Amino acid sequence: MEDPEKLNETEITEFLLMGFADRPKIRMVLAAIMTIVYLVSILGNGIILLVVITDPRLHNPMYFFLCNLSIIDICLSTSSFPQSIVNCLVETPIMSYGRCYTQMYAAIYLGSTECFLLAVMAYDRYVAISKPLHYTIIMSWRVCIQLSVVTLTVAFLLVIVPCVANPARFCGHNRVDHFACELIALMKLVCSDMAVGQLTMYFTSTFNVLFPFAFILFSYLRIIVAILRIHSAGARLKVFSTCGSHLTVVVVFYGISIFGYVKPQSKDSQDSDKALYVINAGVVPMLNPLIYTLRNQEVKQALKRLREKKL
Repeated sequence: MEDPEKLNETEITEFLLMGFADRPKIRMVLAAIMTIVYLVSILGNGIILLVVITDPRLHNPMYFFLCNLSIIDICLSTSSFPQSIVNCLVETPIMSYGRCYTQMYAAIYLGSTECFLLAVMAYDRYVAISKPLHYTIIMSWRVCIQLSVVTLTVAFLLVIVPCVANPARFCGHNRVDHFACELIALMKLVCSDMAVGQLTMYFTSTFNVLFPFAFILFSYLRIIVAILRIHSAGARLKVFSTCGSHLTVVVVFYGISIFGYVKPQSKDSQDSDKALYVINAGVVPMLNPLIYTLRNQEVKQALKRLREKKL
C-alpha cells in the first residue's frame, strides 16, 4: 500500500472526469442535449455572420460588434462542448493535464472577452443615441477595430498571463467530479500554495466581470437620460428598441454569471455546477443569435432578403 504522503507528492499528469460516471442514462441524455445545443449555437451564430457579411445595409459598428460576439460564442462552444459530449459517451474519460488546462483557460479567456465586448457594445449604443450626428466620426471603422483588439488583449493579459506566470500544481488523486475541465472542479485538486493565485483570481474575476458590468450600467443610465430628453413617446420607444437585443443579452449573460459567483459552494452544489457549465458554455451562446434575430427588425429583414436571394 502506497504511503499517503508520497501519494500527495505525486504530481498529476492526467485527470479522470467522473461526472455522472455511475449514471449512464443521465450521461446519454446529457450528451444528446449538448449536441442539440451545440449545433443550434453554431448554426445560429453562423447565420448571424452570414447575414451581416452579405448585407451591405448591416455594415455598421453595431453589427460589426455583433459579428465579434458571434465569433466568440462559436469559439466558446467549440472549445469545450465537443469534448464534453465525447466525455459523456465514455464511462471514465481521461484528459491529459495540458489538454485539460488549455480547455479550462480557453473558456475563461473567451468568457472574459465577451464581458468586455458587451461593454463596448453598450458604449456603441450610448454614442448612437446621445450623439447621433457625430456617431460615424466617433465610431469609425478604425476605432471599432481598435476596440475589438483591446477587448481581446485585455482579456488575454488578465487571464492567460497570470496563468503562465503562476501555474497551479495538482497532486494527490486525479478524479474530477465533472464531465469537463471546469475551473471550480479543478481548483479542488490544487495542492500548491494558492494564496497569490487566489488573490490574482479574485482581482481578475472582479475586473473581468464587475468593471464591464458597471460600465454597462453607466452607459445605460446615460442612454436613459438621453432618451428622456426626447419629447415624443413613440420616438423614445423607437430609439430605446435599438438597445433591446443588447440589453437582453446583457441580462442573460450577467444574470447567469453573477448567480454562479454568489451561489454557495457545497457538496450538494456539484450537480448545479455541471448544469451551470452547460448553460454558460452552450445555452448562452445559443440564445444570443436567437435574441438578435427575434428582437431586431433589421436582422429579420436582412434574413428575409437573404432568403429571397436564395430562392
